[in-house]
This record gives sequence, C-alpha cells and structure tokens, in this order.
Amino acid sequence: METITPTAKTLSDASMFAKTILKSWELQVNRLTDLFNSVNDEILARDTATGRNSGVYLLGHLVAVNDAMFPLLGLGSKLYPELEDAFIKSPDKSGLEYPSVADLRKYWSDVSEKLTARFNSMAPDEWLSKHEAVSSEDFAKEPHRNKLNVVLSRTTHMSYHLGQLIYLRERVV
Repeated sequence: METITPTAKTLSDASMFAKTILKSWELQVNRLTDLFNSVNDEILARDTATGRNSGVYLLGHLVAVNDAMFPLLGLGSKLYPELEDAFIKSPDKSGLEYPSVADLRKYWSDVSEKLTARFNSMAPDEWLSKHEAVSSEDFAKEPHRNKLNVVLSRTTHMSYHLGQLIYLRERVV
C-alpha cells in the first residue's frame, strides 16, 4: 500500500477544491454572458424591478467587482479602474456617467476571459495562499482567507446578481 504524505494529500485536496470552485466560477460567468447576450441595450437599460438597479448598472458593477480581483489575487492591475467610482463606490442613478453598453459588454468579456485564463494557469497550492488584502499575521491565524475563498465569494456575488438580472429576460418573454 502506497503511503500518502500530508503534502501530497493537501495538494490533491487543493486541486479538487480549486477545480470545483473554478467550475462554479465558469458556470456563473457563462450564465451571465448568455444573459447579457440575450437582451438588447434597451432591455438592459431597464430596472430589474421597480426602484431597483438597472441591468446596465449591474453589468458595470459586475465588471468592476471582478476586475478588482486582479490586484486582490496578485494577478496584476485592474483593466478598467475608471469603473470603480460609478459602479462600486456609487449607487445606480447617482448621476455619474457610464460607458456605453457596448463598451461594458466588451469589458465584461475582457475581464472574464483574462481572469479565467489566469485562474486556469495557477497551481493548486497557489489557491490556498493569502490574498493581498490580508496580512501575513492575520492569514496565519485565519488560513481560510485565501485566494480560493475570494473566487468563491465572487462566484456567489455573480449568482446573486444573476438572480436579479434574470427578471429582465423574463419581462421580455
């Protein structure tokens, strides 16, 4: 019987967990992409429900939040830092000017493709390392504050907003 060292077991577990979470990430990205591609700009400009966020705002918000993952995960700089004020720091209907819907759709595609490519190139043990917003001291006490946990929380975030955005498509039918 082959003896499995704790390190080999950990890497095996890390690989399995990373693959599972990354598959969920890709699923949510694909679902949102399909939704964004299934509605025209006029429909995307509508509020998801009376008094709620518009589809355009949620598209920009999701781009900005996912774009912030690059520096958070140590993968480089944001691609579109100019989106932060309008889509993270401010609510919908704040009066701030948004990029065109065509640009936001392109940004969504760019950020999603580049993040997914970077994720797929990371080694399993990298996923269990600390992200950039946690100190080494805090990470030693709370190792769950790792890069994989960031992707998990952002996947949940996308799923939440997909639940809102789906009402745009249902209103069309």
